[in-house]
Amino acid sequence: MKPVAIFRHSPIEGPGYFATFLEANGVPWQLIAVDAGEAIPTDTENYSGLAFMGGPMSVNDPLPWVENACTLIRSAVDCAIPVIGHCLGGQLMAKALGGQVKANPVKEIGWGEAKIDDVEVAQHWLGDFAGKATVFQWHGETFSIPAGTTRLMSNDWCAAQMFVCGPHLAMQCHVEMTPEMIAAWCECWEAEVAGLAALPPPVQTPQQMKEELAYRLPAMRELANRLYGSWIRGLKR
Repeated sequence: MKPVAIFRHSPIEGPGYFATFLEANGVPWQLIAVDAGEAIPTDTENYSGLAFMGGPMSVNDPLPWVENACTLIRSAVDCAIPVIGHCLGGQLMAKALGGQVKANPVKEIGWGEAKIDDVEVAQHWLGDFAGKATVFQWHGETFSIPAGTTRLMSNDWCAAQMFVCGPHLAMQCHVEMTPEMIAAWCECWEAEVAGLAALPPPVQTPQQMKEELAYRLPAMRELANRLYGSWIRGLKR
């Protein structure tokens, strides 16, 4: 089986639990460290799927690799090679498929919930999992839902938490988090909230994130297992 290409855009925003899940299910993967200068491939022939992780930049920044990533995503969609995006990765997918990325009304940082839409494809991706799901957030921008795709999740603070299109899954939220990743991100918290007159409701402090870790993480793992499990079923074998 060809590996899943995992694109990393920041040293502290790696594949986390996503890589753990792939390994547990016998799916090989290959890291492409965009943050270290590795080039975006020009075609998908060497990969069974593509995974784009998070990052502190915007897809609207004049970065040379952004359009290359969008071109690769469009090529993968045309060839039915499954694509999955986490936060920045989901925004790249939205941009590639004709959506827009702009500032969200408020920042979301820390543990939260997302509501699963009552749509037919929800059963394919989540089975009998319905209602609300625990997710982790760290974003100030959001994407619109591109034409031809279906929203899968939303919440009160960000209308577009997740969309799907065939075997492709784009997430504004994070489900790949590990305790180590959360600890590393908390080191960046002061810079992330700088300039805010007051913390909006969906922004947690590092202490709150760490206090809720013990019961939030297992709940998010259940969601991640269902989403990742559905996604890998579409991989080219």
